[in-house]
Amino acid sequence: MTLANASRTLGLAALAILASPIAMADDTGWYAGANVGQSRAKIDNERISSSLLGSGYATGSMTNDNRDTAYKIYGGYQINKNFAVEGGYFNFGEFGYTATTVPAGSLNGNIRVQGLNLDLVGILPITEKFSAFGRVGVNYAEARDSFRGTGAVRVSNPNPSKRDTNYKFGVGVQYAFTDALAVRAEAERYRINDAVGNKGDIDLVSIGLVYRFGGPTTTARPVATSYIAPAPAPQPVVVVPPPPAAVAPIPIKVSLSADSLFEFDKSTVKPEGKQALDKLAADLRGASFEIVTVTGHTDRIGSRTYNTKLSMQRAEAVKSYLIQPAGIPSGKITAKGASASNPVTKSSDCKGDKATKALIACLQPDRRVEVEVSGTK
Repeated sequence: MTLANASRTLGLAALAILASPIAMADDTGWYAGANVGQSRAKIDNERISSSLLGSGYATGSMTNDNRDTAYKIYGGYQINKNFAVEGGYFNFGEFGYTATTVPAGSLNGNIRVQGLNLDLVGILPITEKFSAFGRVGVNYAEARDSFRGTGAVRVSNPNPSKRDTNYKFGVGVQYAFTDALAVRAEAERYRINDAVGNKGDIDLVSIGLVYRFGGPTTTARPVATSYIAPAPAPQPVVVVPPPPAAVAPIPIKVSLSADSLFEFDKSTVKPEGKQALDKLAADLRGASFEIVTVTGHTDRIGSRTYNTKLSMQRAEAVKSYLIQPAGIPSGKITAKGASASNPVTKSSDCKGDKATKALIACLQPDRRVEVEVSGTK
């Protein structure tokens, strides 16, 4: 198969794929596209002048036509979000030059370049829709030259051609309008050998559309029919009684002996005190409540300032334990210290102010932490 036939076959196949997306809807990694842009060739004037001089002609002046409209058709498979393999057909159009010579004459040269390429594409997603990419690969190009001499210039081989394999590379950006359709812009460089021994680069700057197969498809709407459903049979009327009114939870108040929770004159919960708090927390987790109030109480021994501080520290210690690790929500629990303002014992039963063992034992009921659970704030 010639290169021209191969390019036509590849082009027809790509167009057939673009025209029939349903045929490959399940192959979500496949895509195809087409770009159009401008190609630019590097024409080696020094080499042309040297070749003419070797044939006995001096170069007077030279004009170049090194740009043309180009296009490419391609298809690929995206392996993952960062890599794809892509192949296609490219046509760079025609480039040429005209050199005047001494003895009087001119040499006109033109070259047409087309070919196939296979690239590995590296993709860098920047946003959900925008990405940058780079490519490196090989191209198999056919260069068709044509030469025409006038005046003293004679051309021995007016239509040489050459096919050769070289490298190529490029960079670009892509923006996805939808999951299936995107626009891309890119710049590429192709290494090309012509038919008379010249080697050079052709640059292609292009923009195009990419169609990705296997994107979201529109669900077909159901087709209306003339079928009329029979009237539903009468159903018995079921009266559902209203749910019973919610009963507000009854306030709960638990008094815990401070001596069972803390060492004397301390505010750190001791191990046997943690067991009592764990049981209380288990009961609270199964109940409905709005707020938990923890109040610390002390006996009357000592100054009011000291007792107020100690009662608050003990209330905060119980609150902290009920929150973590017992698991009571922190937004539903508060703590306060009441000092000795609300004693349980009577002064007539526990006489004296000196901290004797007898007085400390008598005032034991006053040293406590009360936990009150209420249904309303």
